[in-house]
Amino acid sequence: MMHVKAFEDVVPNVIKAVEVARNRSVPIIWVVREHDPLGRDVELFRRHLYGSADKPKPVSKGTVGAELVDGLFIEEGDYKLVKTRFSSFFNTHLHSYLQGLGVNKLIITGVQTPNCIRQTAFDAVALDYETVTVIVDATAAATPDIHIANIIDMKNIGVATPTLEEWCN
Repeated sequence: MMHVKAFEDVVPNVIKAVEVARNRSVPIIWVVREHDPLGRDVELFRRHLYGSADKPKPVSKGTVGAELVDGLFIEEGDYKLVKTRFSSFFNTHLHSYLQGLGVNKLIITGVQTPNCIRQTAFDAVALDYETVTVIVDATAAATPDIHIANIIDMKNIGVATPTLEEWCN
């Protein structure tokens, strides 16, 4: 499992963001990372994590690492998207799915800020989504410094970065 300790601290905010989004009739899309147990669809720099038969494979389909953490649930009407790279848009049908829904504003929560969050936000900006929002206290990185530096980079390309409280109001 790829574990980011700081995420434990933001899970309650992610739960609240999902609850608020549901109450506002915002479509909920759960983006999960799942890999082949042999690592055949993993980035080259991570393939060594899948080579040994006796080691657990991070985020392999069907393992704990590929499941949502406690407190987060996919409900009827939600959508689950499986990805194998940092960006939720890379080699997925997310963009066409969102276009089909008429969605032009995104709200992003989760981990890891310098990888999945940032890459998805940058791709959303490149794809001309009207508004891309990253809720700063419903996202996390390995350290606060890494998180803040990446939030600043995203702000610099026009990504909105409210706190959960600011976004809820």
